[in-house]
Amino acid sequence: MERQANTKTLKPLSAKKAPEPATGHTVIEDWMQRLMPGLQPLVKLLDESIRRTVPGLQYAVKWKRAYYGLPEVGWIIELAAYDVSVNLVFFGGAAFNPPPPLGSDERSRYVKLRTLEEARAPRIGDWIQQATRVQGWKPEPFRRCDV
Repeated sequence: MERQANTKTLKPLSAKKAPEPATGHTVIEDWMQRLMPGLQPLVKLLDESIRRTVPGLQYAVKWKRAYYGLPEVGWIIELAAYDVSVNLVFFGGAAFNPPPPLGSDERSRYVKLRTLEEARAPRIGDWIQQATRVQGWKPEPFRRCDV
């Protein structure tokens, strides 16, 4: 198969080994239970929104962060909970229109959320939807775990 001259090869998102998909959502539920109580409602709202918007998800927890992915595009979203905020990371976010405001590499972008109101903003749902249409963090091979 011939490669087009203008096709850009994307660098790997990380030198670290990617998370392995779990067999179901339980791994995310267990992770949420270990978070600071003040952040749990925010994280649960984001988790529900991601699952409602994106069918066929794969789940993983690694480095104390939750990962959501699709076999076709790789890991698309990461949730990272800190003391007073949650970072909602989109691995292909630089390609969004408009892209989330924060990020320092050529592919991923994120937004820092502190309140339920911020998480309910229409742009959050739009970014979750856009995450399904761009290449995420796709280690080779990204295997499918059927539940």
